[in-house]
Amino acid sequence: MGGTAPAVPGGDRGGDPAVTERQHATAPATDRLPRQRDAADLGRTQILVAVGTDKHPFDRLVGWLRDWHGGVADAVRLTVQHGHTAAPGLPDAVPFLGHDALQAAMATADLVVCHGGPATILEARRHGHLPIVVPRDPTRGEHVDDHQLLFARRLGAAGMVALCETREALTDALTAGLADPARFTVTADPDSARAQEAAVRRVGQIVEELVAASNAPRRRTWWRPWVRPDRAGADR
Repeated sequence: MGGTAPAVPGGDRGGDPAVTERQHATAPATDRLPRQRDAADLGRTQILVAVGTDKHPFDRLVGWLRDWHGGVADAVRLTVQHGHTAAPGLPDAVPFLGHDALQAAMATADLVVCHGGPATILEARRHGHLPIVVPRDPTRGEHVDDHQLLFARRLGAAGMVALCETREALTDALTAGLADPARFTVTADPDSARAQEAAVRRVGQIVEELVAASNAPRRRTWWRPWVRPDRAGADR
């Protein structure tokens, strides 16, 4: 597993597009386990899925989840923030979550599945989750560039996310999470968390710069081609 990607704007968040970067950066850490739980959901694993607000559809992730959920519906309470992706057949599916609603959903979830946006990943980790990350792939029309792939692979290699780039990897991670949700939690040490978040942001900035540089149009130097003079003409 691995990951990398630049710090991206609101299009990579799981919340409402109007939520500002400052709100995400200053969101207070919430209490970790035990999670808050409604009586009706006792005994069921609560899973939050956030695909972000980017206008590109993320049918691949939503389709994988729909197929998987059919076999575990009785054991799972699934909440899906699907953004601009259609999500027929999925329970508790909402296009967007405001900042407070996203915080509440992360506080009550046992597992968090999300796209590769840095803001969403950091929110999940602040809430004590090791997020299960499926990065958007630009070759599939899921984003404009590959920053989510780069970012998620770098973090996956560092053990900061559970990276899933295939249906099989996602199914394996979810199966492991149902069996033991504690495998997908992180420590609540505030100093460690701050250091990790600073490192993640720095990695994001570096990758964003690399992606921007690779996408920048190359400037062509124009000059008059040198033409060897005609000797006959030159001797005249």
